[in-house]
Amino acid sequence: MDSPTTKVRSWNEWDPLEHVIVGRADGTMLQAPEPAVQPDWPEYGFPAGVFGPLPEEIQEVASERLEAFADLLIGRGIRVDRPALMEFDQPSSTPDWRQETMFGCASPRDVLLTVGEEILEATMSFRSRWYEYLCYRPLLERYYREDSAFRWEAAPKPRLTGGSYKPDFFREWHSLTPDEQWRRTEESDWIVTEKEPLFDAADVVRFGRDLFVQRSMVTNRAGVDWLRRHFPRHRVHEVSYRELLPWHIDATLVPLRPGFVLVNPERPAIQEAHDQLFRRNGWEMVKAPRPARTEAMPFCTCSLWLSMNCVSLDPKTVCVEASETPLMDLLDSHGFEVLPVPMFEVSPFGGGLHCVTADVFRHGELEDYFAVQIPGF
Repeated sequence: MDSPTTKVRSWNEWDPLEHVIVGRADGTMLQAPEPAVQPDWPEYGFPAGVFGPLPEEIQEVASERLEAFADLLIGRGIRVDRPALMEFDQPSSTPDWRQETMFGCASPRDVLLTVGEEILEATMSFRSRWYEYLCYRPLLERYYREDSAFRWEAAPKPRLTGGSYKPDFFREWHSLTPDEQWRRTEESDWIVTEKEPLFDAADVVRFGRDLFVQRSMVTNRAGVDWLRRHFPRHRVHEVSYRELLPWHIDATLVPLRPGFVLVNPERPAIQEAHDQLFRRNGWEMVKAPRPARTEAMPFCTCSLWLSMNCVSLDPKTVCVEASETPLMDLLDSHGFEVLPVPMFEVSPFGGGLHCVTADVFRHGELEDYFAVQIPGF
């Protein structure tokens, strides 16, 4: 049979999914220390300064989970592509820095942002992930050949010099009192400076004409502004939540269909206009239940609220981590078909179900789900 021809288009997080990229866990590294991330896992044999491949036994399980998930999607008629592997244990460098390892390619959602007929390569904010876009280049090259309407874009690659990070951030952070940490959180005072635009794609949630972009440890205000200028047809809302050291938004604000969004009960929005925008436009803001898990996987830097990191196959069907019975029961009560998918063991590799996918094509058009806007937001 001839290979299928690609069509790129996706405007939101819930239209019927027809083509997706699923990440791979093979060769993932516990990366060497760098300004943005400094792993310290003495209980697992990786104290600060020690780096190397994640243990083979957990890599094998993670790969099995990702293969099984890809097979599930294929079985439902969804085309699945996979990234090309690199030697992530090799050093990488630019004229400004040298990094002793890369990371991996389990989380395409962090790197690729699909908005309409465009796929945008994010800046990334870790030196260890600076070259991760290369894992997806063979796919993007193919899409470009096969879809004449596909817009292949890349945000300006950041220099990531020392000036992009606040010096001694982690040492200072751990010296603060809880009240001081929360004060800095309210001010979005995290590790990245405003020297250059920085953002991970997983800090963007797509609601048709509206894009919600979270400021975080990897996304700065300059990054939000760059996205606002890059997508002039969209309304880009800068958001932040009451969360210590936030990384990505997709365990905080998770829309599953028009008018229905999961929200994290422990991470209220700092901007009052956030909730007002949803309520004035008739959205049901449903609080997610507490995670069923009480302990994270070894080497996992994600919070247990990764329980919310689910992915919609269409407005009626959602994939949920198989151990999260309370969330599955909640969604079932709201009329969703829930597909339990074991993915917890992939969390040390970068995330959950939403993280390990990146949309290529969802069947739907650009729509406005927030006809009533709040000035200044």
